[in-house]
Amino acid sequence: MLGRTDHRLRIVVLLLVFASFALAALARLGYWQVARGGELQQVALAQLERPVEQQAVRGNILDRHGVVLATTAFRDTLAAYPDQIPLSLQPALLDALEPILGLTPADKAGLAERMAGGGRYMVLDRELTEQQSAAIREAMGADGLPGLVLEPHSVRLYPNPGGAPGTTLASQLVGFVTSDGAGSYGIEQRYDSILAGRPKLLAALRDREGRLLQSTAQVIDPGADGQDLRLTIDASLQLQLEKELYAAWVADGAKSASAVILDPHNGDMLAWASVPGYDANTYAATASASPELLQDPILSQVYEPGSVMKMFTAAAALDAGVVTPTTRVHDRASMTFGSQTIHNSDRGSMGVLRFRDAIAYSRNLATAGVALKLDRNVPKSAARLYQTWQTFGIGKATGVDVSGEVAGIAPNPRNAPWQPVDLANRAFGQSVAVTQIQLAVGYAAMSNGGYRVQPRVLSAIGSQEQGRVEPERIISEGLAGQLKDLLHHVTASVPWYAEGSLIHGYEVGGKTGTAQVWDAAHSRYTYNRFNFSFVGFVGGDEPSAVVAVRIAEATPKVRGQGDLQLAITSYQLFRRIAVDTISRLDVARASSPDAGYPERGSPAEQVLYPARYADYQQTLARAEEQRLKDQQKPHQKPHPDPDPSASNVPDPPAGPGPYPTPEPVPATPGD
Repeated sequence: MLGRTDHRLRIVVLLLVFASFALAALARLGYWQVARGGELQQVALAQLERPVEQQAVRGNILDRHGVVLATTAFRDTLAAYPDQIPLSLQPALLDALEPILGLTPADKAGLAERMAGGGRYMVLDRELTEQQSAAIREAMGADGLPGLVLEPHSVRLYPNPGGAPGTTLASQLVGFVTSDGAGSYGIEQRYDSILAGRPKLLAALRDREGRLLQSTAQVIDPGADGQDLRLTIDASLQLQLEKELYAAWVADGAKSASAVILDPHNGDMLAWASVPGYDANTYAATASASPELLQDPILSQVYEPGSVMKMFTAAAALDAGVVTPTTRVHDRASMTFGSQTIHNSDRGSMGVLRFRDAIAYSRNLATAGVALKLDRNVPKSAARLYQTWQTFGIGKATGVDVSGEVAGIAPNPRNAPWQPVDLANRAFGQSVAVTQIQLAVGYAAMSNGGYRVQPRVLSAIGSQEQGRVEPERIISEGLAGQLKDLLHHVTASVPWYAEGSLIHGYEVGGKTGTAQVWDAAHSRYTYNRFNFSFVGFVGGDEPSAVVAVRIAEATPKVRGQGDLQLAITSYQLFRRIAVDTISRLDVARASSPDAGYPERGSPAEQVLYPARYADYQQTLARAEEQRLKDQQKPHQKPHPDPDPSASNVPDPPAGPGPYPTPEPVPATPGD
């Protein structure tokens, strides 16, 4: 009918409209899924994907013979997924873990409460021992222990115990690695980039909890493991050194005891230690309780060394021609400069004596008098002494390849002119601060013929040997010979030094030093705390090692003026270390039968070997008698005055002969 309302056209139109929208949407969907599907997939994956760094395995630190000083091991973290552990099994699981982890009732109750909360992930123990990991793996295999996982991670280990209780070997030299993988102090810090290597970089998907999906990991950068380092240090000698230092530290009640052993010909550090040290495996506890132990005093702290500096004054004086070893010098009891007066340590005087004896008996005033005459006036004399310091490296960093070296304090007279009292004090080791490394390098030049060696600790990176710096001549061979003879004269002529430092069959030379400790809080020197030093060489026909010893801030027993006693003196400690050194290095005995015995005719021989001394005096008497007889013969040239070193004097008996070693005599140090 014409009057009937018909909606079909409208419906068709609407269907066509909806169809067009559907087709448009379908086309759009096809565009996104087909044309840009790959791009959208990458965007979606990028939202789930995170770059991941996998730490490289850190390189080992080895001694010169391959003994491991530091290495990387793997330990497990024990974690749990509480939502995967039925509540009914949680008590049994904790019962199984209790003996393995050593849980206390409080620990167990706390874990039970956290686990019952139904969290998705929790750490039960961050670092298991190897035994704990093995026990948990066994339990997981036998009982299942559902919802537990062992997650391995790397840890730095220092496997060798040190020479003192509660320490690891060479702790302050080697340093440690923090929990975030960074090397701190010592070798670990100095060569961190080489040891650490380059981490492996991955791109991988994570689940909704942020956990890595290993199956999706893709390598972006393969990285590289760290390289091993081989040091010049000898682990066995290092251990012996630490034991000797520990004994002295305890016996002397010192703040610390430290020493270095240096090869005087090539600069290799053979051992390097300070007591107290620490356990590098538990560095965090040390950092919290005693952070000062982390710093190595051998190269990071300076101190006034006292009379060991007299050898540098002697070098300046001999080089300038002001004195010879046998020049007579005056040892006064005191010198006054305005309001300041300086003394010998015993407050006395030895009068007129040979220069080499003034050094041997460590006479402050005799040494100061020579220093004041180094040149035409005090400024020029100060400049000459300072230049000698510079020549031997005093006041300059040695460049040894360990982190934390300081340069020392050696005032330059050009910047702040020295007054006469400054020159006098600095001539015998006051008002100048050094490191033991500087002293070792300086004394090496005195004993090796006049060459400065570059000290080093690193010998090889991986299989690549590291070249040494060629020794540089800094003083003449003649001057070096005089200084070496002077060092030998100290230990071979003074009774207490000879008794405490000589080693039969080996050549020994060195110099002591004793200095009051500066109290910065009160701007004055302490009365009863001293730094005791000894620097010297030991070897057969040639020096094999230079040893620099420091007993820091010890309180001696004081008897009278300047007579300072320790249970183990610095030169006695040197001897013990020297014996260990020649034994470990298998040093051949000297060819001279007199090696290791006092000088012929010296006070040391008279006290320690009276029979030998008497034989020598008889030899001299016979020579003098023969000289007088020859003078009475006509037409014959008389012999010159007898001199123990002159060629016309008959040779003394070969070697010490059957003379017994005397009882030890009390030491009475002169400085």
